[in-house]
Amino acid sequence: MSFIQLGKSDINISRIIMGTWQAGKQMWTGIQDSDSIQAIETAFDQGITTFDTAELYGKGHSEKILGKAIKKVRDKAVIATKAAPHNLSSQKIKNACEKSLKNLDTDYIDLYQIHWPAGSFGSKKIPLEETLTALEDLKKEGKIRAIGVSNFSLDQLKEALKFSQIESVQPPYSILWRHIEKALLPFCNKNQITVLAYSPMAQGLLTGKFKNGHKFEKGDHRKSNRLFSDDLFGKAIKVIEDLKPIASDLGIPLSTLALSWVAGHRNTAAIAGARNSQQAKSNSMAINSILPEDIMETINSLSKEINDILDDNPVLWK
Repeated sequence: MSFIQLGKSDINISRIIMGTWQAGKQMWTGIQDSDSIQAIETAFDQGITTFDTAELYGKGHSEKILGKAIKKVRDKAVIATKAAPHNLSSQKIKNACEKSLKNLDTDYIDLYQIHWPAGSFGSKKIPLEETLTALEDLKKEGKIRAIGVSNFSLDQLKEALKFSQIESVQPPYSILWRHIEKALLPFCNKNQITVLAYSPMAQGLLTGKFKNGHKFEKGDHRKSNRLFSDDLFGKAIKVIEDLKPIASDLGIPLSTLALSWVAGHRNTAAIAGARNSQQAKSNSMAINSILPEDIMETINSLSKEINDILDDNPVLWK
């Protein structure tokens, strides 16, 4: 139960994936390279074989740290990285891939993803056909093994499928943020497209360490996370307080409960970041932690109220 198939590919990924956004340092505080490397090494030692990064994370710094940390076990690890929305023209995405290969110090990327749709953040609107044709070229050359998308709506995913086999989609998904259950998740299950859920712990909120009135340090990007906004934060804390006894009865940390709930869905893996070895070890506890169906349903019921008041905007950020 520790691994699932990535889409229709021949790649197997761990049910818990280590996210390395924090290893890029940019938009995070208190991150040390040595801690990031140790966290990645610990995650692998604990059975997490799949790692997610992006060229945008610290302008390639995260990729470099990941490449350094898994150099000795590259053949046993699965690397997923992402091309930025401003690099989606045919030549630019090929150049971006080459740069990521160099940063990662590897000859191939297991899963290469479009990070955000073209046009995001003021980027040029490049036709999906152009981008995906270039990605198919990279696949034929052996530089990438599989193609995925991130932050795509269902309509955008359907459009992408006209031009390429898409093995995965990467949306935000957690007990507190269940937008994808309306349409995207059922579509992916029907079409054997793996969901790589990011922010399954709601960027630390589902660890239970935050209290009402929490203030982030300057430079911490979580200030713009909608779950931390005044209208949702208090309601999220209430759900978390209701979840704590469940985790306690199961003898697991709240964070493990949150990861296990996400990874307990069919064809879904949870991406969890870690600042240090201790957090990486804690995340790995969820690899073999399968929640009973009645517990899954109880969690669904407890989180219904906050999910019912969310608007139709699936983007987690303000």
